[in-house]
Amino acid sequence: MTQPSSSIGRPRMPAPGTNAPELRIARLHAHARGLFWSALVLIAVAGATAYFYDNLPAPYENWMLLTAAAVVILLLVVIPFLVWLCHTWTITTRRVIERSGPFGSTQREISHVRGYAIQMRRGLLQRLWGAGTLSLSNGVEPPLRLKNIPHAVLVHETLVDQVEVNQILAHRDSQTFGSGSVGL
Repeated sequence: MTQPSSSIGRPRMPAPGTNAPELRIARLHAHARGLFWSALVLIAVAGATAYFYDNLPAPYENWMLLTAAAVVILLLVVIPFLVWLCHTWTITTRRVIERSGPFGSTQREISHVRGYAIQMRRGLLQRLWGAGTLSLSNGVEPPLRLKNIPHAVLVHETLVDQVEVNQILAHRDSQTFGSGSVGL
């Protein structure tokens, strides 16, 4: 038995005492505008390689040009892209998870049930692009920072809704099953 969804789009609440499945709401990366310089380097290296191929002075050869271009692309394009790709934030119906490093080598999470303060910072360029930085602080652990995420206002509203819903569910379940005291 679940409650009907309200008109403002809040998620349905499970029946008291039942375990609700953890659903993924969003998976986020930092705003892709951080890869602007990498894209610019890729275009410049491709143009320079095409221009200088078969036009090099006598002691240099084409394989040297291609090797130099490959090294520059690896260091200034591929590695920054992989760093950007390997840092994700996942928002579920129960928690926020930050994974960074290849294959999720570092993971931090913060639970919606415990509650946390949400602070949003947006610089001028972030406002123009619709991005922002959210800091989630529960007062016990260091704050979890979602840096330069796209659609920061929407993510902020989603996190506020999830904290509210999870705290309502926790309170309702504690009232339904009692607080552990025995009444005579």
